[in-house]
Amino acid sequence: MEEIIEYVKNKKEKIKNIVKNIPFSKPLKIVIVQVNDDAASNSYIKGKINDLTELNIPYQHLKLRNDIDEKSLLEVVDRLNKDNSVTGFIVQLPLPKGINEEKIKRSIDPKKDIDGFNPLSPFLSATPKGILEYLIDNNYEFNGKNAVILGRSEIVGKPMAHALLKKNMNVIVLHSYTSNEDRKFYIEHADLIIVAIGKPYFIKNNDYKFKENTVIFDVGISRVEGKLRGDCEPDLKCLFQSPVPKGVGLLTRLALILNLLEAYNYGF
Repeated sequence: MEEIIEYVKNKKEKIKNIVKNIPFSKPLKIVIVQVNDDAASNSYIKGKINDLTELNIPYQHLKLRNDIDEKSLLEVVDRLNKDNSVTGFIVQLPLPKGINEEKIKRSIDPKKDIDGFNPLSPFLSATPKGILEYLIDNNYEFNGKNAVILGRSEIVGKPMAHALLKKNMNVIVLHSYTSNEDRKFYIEHADLIIVAIGKPYFIKNNDYKFKENTVIFDVGISRVEGKLRGDCEPDLKCLFQSPVPKGVGLLTRLALILNLLEAYNYGF
């Protein structure tokens, strides 16, 4: 499979050509709403802004007060929903205590919800979409293969499972209540593994005998003693393993832009 850094670079060149031909009469614009000072969020937003700048996509980083109340945030979302100059927008998670994240997600106009968090959104959430697009572009054969997903979150595990089912894969979702014996069985019979649990080096070489053709995407990222670590030990004995960092994070940021371009085609 193509190295992720090279893949993203090539994909961006194609996006630049699309953006260059967008008419002035209907400009493209994304708004990033931030209501926290979370270090991970700051880093992720910085990466997004770097991508947007590189691709010449107009953006607004709307940094709100950390003590904003739910009603005021809902008013901001409503304004962005109604603003015809905004193609799509995201509300960066996590949100401050006292604000119902689910309520905020559901308040976003589905046609502008490029994070894919609203249940009615036509867009696949960015991390699953980034992984799926990468596999498709690398001519991965989905039909009848075994996929194992570790983690059942609403933004990665569950939408990833749904997307792979649509690709005719046999999908198993593992979680904290899965026994060690069952986990070992499913992992060792998997062709595709997505790990998204946030536990550094949870998957180790010595614990499993992977199939030779296994492809592994490491979504988790943790900071341990100042160093970034994924959910998987490096250099697992498999066909392909996404690195941490500069792996799934790059695919996620790319997918957000792909969703933005899709939102542009929806019109208002």
